[in-house]
Amino acid sequence: MGNLSFISKTFNFKLGNLDIAPTYWQAIAIVFLLFLLVFTLARVRYLYIHWSLGKNSIAFLFWGFILALILEGFLIIGGKTVLTEVLGWQDVPKPINTALDLGRKKLINVLGVKEEIPKNDKTPTYKSVVGDYLELRKEDREIVYKFVCQP
Repeated sequence: MGNLSFISKTFNFKLGNLDIAPTYWQAIAIVFLLFLLVFTLARVRYLYIHWSLGKNSIAFLFWGFILALILEGFLIIGGKTVLTEVLGWQDVPKPINTALDLGRKKLINVLGVKEEIPKNDKTPTYKSVVGDYLELRKEDREIVYKFVCQP
């Protein structure tokens, strides 16, 4: 029974603000299932896909690259980048921030954009929310009232 008591013990795993407390047998099962998943995907790829870098895949790479450039351009015009959004950086390091600002200015000059997407750093206050509510039409106020006040 000594071995079974070890397997049923829990350990704490902290991932950011999330605390996970699995038992040892759950952790072992998860690792084993992940191994089986990776092994199965590798085997399926080997048996069925036989992927090679041909004409079609080069075209898909080209269109994927173009799409990524377009999306990144829209984000840069808005003052963001995929890098800062994915990493969730609030205070980007100075060298990276300088490089992003230079790229943004150059892209704005090339595209000839006159208006930029404004940054909204202000958090809504009680007065601003009530003011926005009072500016709504009567029908819209009723919809908001039903959404907020009625289950």
